[in-house]
Amino acid sequence: MHVSLAGLDDKSQIKVRQALILKLRVLVPAIFLPTAVSGVAVLVLSGSEPGLFFRWAGVLALLIFILVTLIGTVPINKGALEWKPDAPPSNWKLLIRRWELLDVVRSSAAVLAFACFLTAVALQYSSLQ
Repeated sequence: MHVSLAGLDDKSQIKVRQALILKLRVLVPAIFLPTAVSGVAVLVLSGSEPGLFFRWAGVLALLIFILVTLIGTVPINKGALEWKPDAPPSNWKLLIRRWELLDVVRSSAAVLAFACFLTAVALQYSSLQ
């Protein structure tokens, strides 16, 4: 999607980004909060069963996701909502590049968390066989 947005003129790109921020600031917490609660619950309730390392790694990856989001992307998003599409700040493209880099980090953390939890389940399942 970043490539498609970059193809728009500056004014349109800013308007689309602002619209996405408004939608995603509701959607992301709605997905993340149950995921984090489930991850921690499984970590605690599974005790020392097989896959413990991967459950810890999954929770750590979720922690990285939320820290990068709260410290990195949220402040940029908050500022972007105040940009005037006709007169954006002079450094807006630099801020977008920073946001995109942070998004790669947090998206990678989310994928890593999923892979870790999946591996933990597979190890638990294989120990039952």
